[in-house]
Amino acid sequence: MKKIACTFLGLMCIVALTRCNSGTTTKTSKSDSTATATTDTSNVTANWKLGVQMWTFRKFTFAQALDKVDSAGIKYIEAFWGQPLGDGMKDSFGIRMSDASKAKIKDLLKQKGISIVAMGVIAPPTREQWKEAFDLAKEFGLSYITAEPRKDQWDMVDSMAGEYGIKVAIHDHPKPDMYWSPDSVLAAIKGHPNLGSCADLGHWARNGVNPVDALKELEGHIYGVHLKDIVKFGQVNAADTVVGKGVIDFPPIFQELKRQHFSGMFSIEHESNWLHSLPDVIETRKIYEAQVAKLQ
Repeated sequence: MKKIACTFLGLMCIVALTRCNSGTTTKTSKSDSTATATTDTSNVTANWKLGVQMWTFRKFTFAQALDKVDSAGIKYIEAFWGQPLGDGMKDSFGIRMSDASKAKIKDLLKQKGISIVAMGVIAPPTREQWKEAFDLAKEFGLSYITAEPRKDQWDMVDSMAGEYGIKVAIHDHPKPDMYWSPDSVLAAIKGHPNLGSCADLGHWARNGVNPVDALKELEGHIYGVHLKDIVKFGQVNAADTVVGKGVIDFPPIFQELKRQHFSGMFSIEHESNWLHSLPDVIETRKIYEAQVAKLQ
């Protein structure tokens, strides 16, 4: 009887273990699948790029600014129209550049391992100039164009962006700019799948807009971010300062963008200390990297 009981007990243990293992495998598989599809944000920040909006170095030529970006340890830029090219090139960055200048810029970028991801902020007045802007963006392999198109251009710009496969990120400037509020950007985006937002965090704060609230309002439509900080909230002419040293609370911003699976570029745009801003850019890079590391 004791032998039978032991045998029976052993069989019951085997059955129980089999069911337990079977159930665990099914549950884990289902859980992993769901997490990957909807909630896993562990690898989101790996897609983020840190760049420099070249306006930061507007007092220098494009070639000199590239040297500064390289010295800062940054490999992406957002170019702006009108910056003198330098290094023997006679023209400025934009749609009027010569073929020789374009070739030399490409060579400089290749030498330093730097890529142009975007350009702006532009507001071409005519269809032809918009086409030339998209042609330039295509030639340099840009992901998006930062712009502030007129309301009567929304349909045309959206259509052209779709044809070229290059998005247009609408930028917010301080009041009374027409795009100062995220509501106005949303109005432009509605019905225009190729238009989105370039979230200028500093300008939102200047306009009295909480950056996290604005990011939430524009969820799913953010193509790029202008990374800057200011010294006073709600003051349109508030001075810039190094990111993390002003009034903007950045950890919730990075957390929100991670939640949204943002996959674009953060362009450092430091509009201060114009002639000696490289140390400020380097410090901003370090603060950005530290914040992103905390999100891992």
